[in-house]
This record gives sequence, C-alpha cells and structure tokens, in this order.
Amino acid sequence: MAKEPLGLADLKDLQKRLADEKARAERERAAENEAARQARGDAELFRAAVSDVIPLAGARRAAPPASQPEPIARHSIADQKAALRESLSEQFDAASLIETDDRLAWHREGIGSDVVRKLRRGHWVIQDELDLHGARRDEAHALVADFVHESMRRGVRCVRIIHGKGHGSVNQEPVLKAWVRRWLAQKDEVLAFCQAQAQDGGSGAVVVLLRPSTRPNLRS
Repeated sequence: MAKEPLGLADLKDLQKRLADEKARAERERAAENEAARQARGDAELFRAAVSDVIPLAGARRAAPPASQPEPIARHSIADQKAALRESLSEQFDAASLIETDDRLAWHREGIGSDVVRKLRRGHWVIQDELDLHGARRDEAHALVADFVHESMRRGVRCVRIIHGKGHGSVNQEPVLKAWVRRWLAQKDEVLAFCQAQAQDGGSGAVVVLLRPSTRPNLRS
C-alpha cells in the first residue's frame, strides 16, 4: 500500500517529536556529565580521607579468606531461558510493526494502516481498561488473556491496557511494555493496537482494537 504524503499537521508533529528527542538527548548528556563530575568528586574526597592512613605491618595482617565461587543466579537464568523460549515461539507478522519515535503500533495482516491512524486519533471510544501496575510477568500474561477474552464476550471493541512507564522498576525501564505488545500480537481477537494518547496514559499504556463479537452484546 502506497504511503500517503505528509500533511502540514503531520510535519508539525514530526518537528515537535524531533525537538523533544533533541531536548531529551541534551538532558541525558547533562545527567551523564553531572554523574561523572559527582564520581570524580567522590573519588577525591575518598583519597583525601585516607591520605594519612598507615598500612598495617605485614606480621599483623590477617590472612584473606579463601575465594568463594560467585553465586549463580539460578532464578534469573531460568527467567531468561523462559523468555527465550517464548520469544522463539511467537508467530506474528513482524513486518507490520510500525515504529515512530518511541511509539509502537501494530495491525494484523489484511487490516489497513488507516485503522491504526484512526485508533491513534481516538476514533473508537475506550470502553474498558486493565491496569497491570504491580503485576509480575506471568501474572500480567494471564490478566491480559482473561481481559481480552472477557472483553470479547461482552462485545467490547476498544480497550486500554496500562503497563506503566517503569518509574518504579529496576533501571527505570517499562518491563511489561514489550511483553504486552507481544502477547496482544499473538491473539486472534486483536486487530490492531497503538500507544495511547497523552491524556490516556501516553507511553505507559496501549489502546487495543478487538474484532467485532459474533455474540450478542452482554453489557448491562
């Protein structure tokens, strides 16, 4: 399908994203420089603090303990192996992934890119949501599966899944963000998904379009 030419609004949006990206890079560089400066200052303070320390005489030195083997992170290794098996078993069309800046959108084969465009612009009203804050990966996987199934049963078409921005996780990274998108892309009920608009959670949430239900709408 031929790409549509960028309109004025699209160009302005692109310019804004580029400016935001540049500002973010400058903030990161400033933070790195400050961290390096702080590290140098700490090293100088340490050297000054121990400058008058006198080493112990050789006869009074305690024998160092025998070296111990480094602990093996068995649980971490098991998690990595499980993640590898799951990633190798995924069967979805990677060519249909559309990545613009830090946004990620996906649509099933046979669904036009205009569907994603409408989804991004809020064409479909969000009818329900799932918040995964505090959930571990295995728990989140089950919650997403149940939520999609129940939404289909009730005839819901458009939902939001909040995976978080990672502010409370290790390294401040959104751990569930990539997993949620992988799980959704594997589900036949999902036609498309994209990052939520700013007022709906931004990079901390994803908006999902589901297939029309063949059952009567059971919502009260």
